[in-house]
Amino acid sequence: MSDYQALMARCEARLEKLAAQAPVKTDSLQTRLDAAGISRRDFMKWSAVTTTALALPMQFAPMVAKAAEVADRVPLIWLHMAECTGCSESLIRCDTPTIDTVLFDHISLEYHETLMAAAGWQAEENLEHALHAYKGQYLLAVEGAIPTANGGHFLTVGCKGHTGMEIIHETAANAAAIISVGTCAAFGGVQAAAPNPTEARPVDKVIHQPVVNLGGCPPSEKNIVGTLMYFIMFGKLPPLDMFNRPKWAYGARVHDNCERRGRFDAGEFVETFGDHGAKEGYCLYKVGCKGPYTYNNCPTERFNHHTSWPVLAGHGCIGCSEPNFWDTMADFEKPLGRRELHSLDKTADFIGGAILGLTVAGIGAHAVASVFAKENKEEEQ
Repeated sequence: MSDYQALMARCEARLEKLAAQAPVKTDSLQTRLDAAGISRRDFMKWSAVTTTALALPMQFAPMVAKAAEVADRVPLIWLHMAECTGCSESLIRCDTPTIDTVLFDHISLEYHETLMAAAGWQAEENLEHALHAYKGQYLLAVEGAIPTANGGHFLTVGCKGHTGMEIIHETAANAAAIISVGTCAAFGGVQAAAPNPTEARPVDKVIHQPVVNLGGCPPSEKNIVGTLMYFIMFGKLPPLDMFNRPKWAYGARVHDNCERRGRFDAGEFVETFGDHGAKEGYCLYKVGCKGPYTYNNCPTERFNHHTSWPVLAGHGCIGCSEPNFWDTMADFEKPLGRRELHSLDKTADFIGGAILGLTVAGIGAHAVASVFAKENKEEEQ
């Protein structure tokens, strides 16, 4: 049996098990899609696109559709730590419903402080009920970094005044899988920026269970829903990179898929915002774009119904899906060049910084070579 055949068999067994369970929601996914004005044809197109995004063979498209239909059998607990709720808004703040947002509505969302109607003691009871009723079955999503200084008391949540550290340890203990949604949860984000007085840490530095990191400030709705779909289909986390990010979403550099890459190779750069190059769509490397050092699928997935992303809108990538980006990628409107990267942790992060330093030098050399190539071409003309 090939690897794909084994994966297909696992997926079929997983979906059959979920389909045999009683549905949690009274309305089927198709009913919700009909109410949103989304046709079955559009849903199958979405299934095919999602299959491609997950780097799966097209034979899995029917499995993606089936997984979406039984998504309400997978309980989801979504926690908020030290964050701005931007990651949730990336998924739910739409002017018109999309299949991604309808699917999120269809999932059995047991706890989400922004969306739930309950408050106070009732909200606490809902969380406790979900933890006990779905022990070992629920998917845990965490949004935000976790302050650890002063015993974690820089962040307390709820009527009982539990710290974020206490909550994450309790909820992670019996989770089937854990997803860190956004750079704050995945790598600490702005909460962990120097000097980090609250000693905010990412989820995987506070607990010992395996975690999948969805870097981005915020990550796109496709990366959030795609990861949820993968777990629903296979009952496990997707293949991950060295920073525990899904390879299907973070396997390529922003630079390599950027619509302005050709301008970079041609030596055509924006020198200052608002100049001729900016109006013509030139490369934004010289005004701080960190796309060459950033791994994410922003150029292909975009945001806001696949409408746009920062570089298309005219501002360089700030590297927000990378660890410690707030310290290592600043100044956001100047190129990294060859300057020494500061505020890096030691050991593994030091090694990563050294590798990034070599990458910086290589990118800088490529940019210089592109400029010379452009000048030589102009002289010949």
